[in-house]
Amino acid sequence: MVHQQRSDGRLSRTGDTRDREEMARLLAPRLAHFAGVARTEHVTRAAQEMQVPQSTLSRALVRLEEDLGVELFARHGRTVSLTPAGRTFYASVDRALDEIGRAAEAVRADADPATGKVAFGFLHTMGAETVPGLLHAFRADHPGIRFSLVQNYGEAMLEGLRGGELDLCLTSPVPSAPDLVARRLDEQKLRLVVPADHRLASRRRVRLAEASDETFVTLEPGYGLRRITDDLCAEAGFAPRIAFEGEEAETLRGLVAAGLGVALLPPPPFPRPGVVELTVTAPRAAREIGVAWLAGRPDTPPVAAFKKFLLSKRGRLLPGSGAASVP
Repeated sequence: MVHQQRSDGRLSRTGDTRDREEMARLLAPRLAHFAGVARTEHVTRAAQEMQVPQSTLSRALVRLEEDLGVELFARHGRTVSLTPAGRTFYASVDRALDEIGRAAEAVRADADPATGKVAFGFLHTMGAETVPGLLHAFRADHPGIRFSLVQNYGEAMLEGLRGGELDLCLTSPVPSAPDLVARRLDEQKLRLVVPADHRLASRRRVRLAEASDETFVTLEPGYGLRRITDDLCAEAGFAPRIAFEGEEAETLRGLVAAGLGVALLPPPPFPRPGVVELTVTAPRAAREIGVAWLAGRPDTPPVAAFKKFLLSKRGRLLPGSGAASVP
């Protein structure tokens, strides 16, 4: 049995199901008034503490009881005491208001210009060197700003933006979608990675078509780098024969070192023994790196500051890059 609002505005019992949110919407404006009086058990004192007219407070309590159809207070002149129903109701209201207070503190803290939080996503391949360097440089001027860091593949991060889990993300390829804003920041050359004893290992440069008969190890479908690999191979005139699919670039390097195939990968953060990395001369093998955010979502001050910082790194985002790399 739940309550339903009658034509006179009060709640009445009904056997029909009723959304609890509707009841909460009706009762919410009077809950703080109720909690103040329940805590002090004195209408005048509660009105003074909450800085509202006593008549307003008294009317709110009467209306709340009418809406619920339950007496919450026993009146004793200017003092009141909670009825058993009032005590039960107050315990839940007090917890709810306390939770609301903590939530308000949390969102204010996250939006604080000096100590707020940024939820930032980035590709796995940028986690070892690029992102730590960016955060170190940014926090030189914003030492108190906190970060919630998420490493994932591109499509998952874009869904994180749409779902509100992320404020910004570094991804590749640079997305193009009506609900997103994206800015190209830099470009990263891809290399053909081969085992150290491979027939091409003595070369410094190679055309991708020269690897058309090779077995490839790649990231799984859905990853941006996988799409780029497929597109580059198609441009070179072949479809790659895939032996292994993984989720992380350095794992693929290990597979290459073990002689299980070749791979198109961005430069590693540190040299990897057992492999040779060849410059691809044709087709042009590179991937664009960009920053994306959800269109129309207002930025908190810390998010706005970090976004401005990232955009200032255009052409200088990646180690060894220069301003000329982004036209």
